Amino acid sequence: MSKERTTDSGRTRRDYVKYGGAILGGSLLAGCAGDSESKTTSTTTADTTSSSDGTTKTEDDSYSVTMAPTGSVTFESVPGRWVAYGGGYADMGVALGKADGMTGIGGADRYYTGFYDELPGVSVDRTKLENNDIGKAGMGKELFYELDNDVHVMDPRMLVNWFDWSEKDVEEIASNVGPFVGNLIFRREDEWHDYRYYTLYEAFEKIAELFRERERYEAFKELHDEFVAKIQTKLPPADERPNVLLVYEGSNEPVKFSPYRLNDKGTSKKQWRDLGVSDALASSGIDGISTTDRGRIDYETMLEIDPDAILLRAHERQSATEFRDTVLEFMRGHPVASKLTAVKNGRVYRGGYLYQGPIHNLFLTERGAKQLYPDIFGEVTGDDELFDRERVANIVKGAF
Repeated sequence: MSKERTTDSGRTRRDYVKYGGAILGGSLLAGCAGDSESKTTSTTTADTTSSSDGTTKTEDDSYSVTMAPTGSVTFESVPGRWVAYGGGYADMGVALGKADGMTGIGGADRYYTGFYDELPGVSVDRTKLENNDIGKAGMGKELFYELDNDVHVMDPRMLVNWFDWSEKDVEEIASNVGPFVGNLIFRREDEWHDYRYYTLYEAFEKIAELFRERERYEAFKELHDEFVAKIQTKLPPADERPNVLLVYEGSNEPVKFSPYRLNDKGTSKKQWRDLGVSDALASSGIDGISTTDRGRIDYETMLEIDPDAILLRAHERQSATEFRDTVLEFMRGHPVASKLTAVKNGRVYRGGYLYQGPIHNLFLTERGAKQLYPDIFGEVTGDDELFDRERVANIVKGAF
């Protein structure tokens, strides 16, 4: 679908790359700009009809996808080149068979692709993604010109509030390079996000509309619904399920933690809600992480709450055994942490990805079930598979 779009000065986007493009590099820039209404990127056409994949199809074969905050965005054909900010949307693209078109990522270090190794014939080019890490390079506009994508699968309001873009910057890239389709869905605690949120599968459905892959989406949703229902029928009664404390800290010798709240319904906590656990912070008055509050808690605060289980993020490149041999072992030797019920019982686990898509979610739900209910689903270090890997791989490859 790619075509030469011109800048205000009359140069095409490829002219911009030739004369003003930058080599990816530098450090991550994080900022917080004031909130304002997002402009809607849209193209109107006459004579539209409803397509079987849920999009609006026009008589000239263009179609539109509607998702907050950008509204209705019209495409002349299916995007070939695309970039996602987070691993959740990247995983959606892979699930829909579009891995080859992904040109980069907004944080390669937080896009975990190891699970793909368990799916025959499913892979991504990590070298390409690491070389084109727009997050590590600072999310500058010139990077968007350089990658020359047909669509940017990310929330433009994130660019305004995290990376100091202006509304004019967003409009420029949408007009001169490619539109934005995406919504920040991994958490629901940012004050500037005053528009609709989407569940994981609601957002996945929108990305399926974007890539015209309705059948793959429906196949994934059927598999997901069957899997979660099967898990939930085996869960113990609600009063016998653990309460959990979900926190973030990357050190193998952690002493202070950033807390998360399970009840904010962000997609990064989906597996814990599906597994029926309760939030240990529910009546504590402690808020979760947001862009305006980076509060920390220590072991003394944890001891007042004394959760049944502790879920610790930022250790996803460690195996279950490596995590226990480092983090849990440190906690067992700490004078305060060693008093925690979860530490005494060895119920301290890796907490899952911040950005998760449909493939990630299947694996993380399986892992979470084993972490919290090993007597029912088997040990997390065991070989028991709770969902069909081959079926997942076949959906990705279109063989279903």
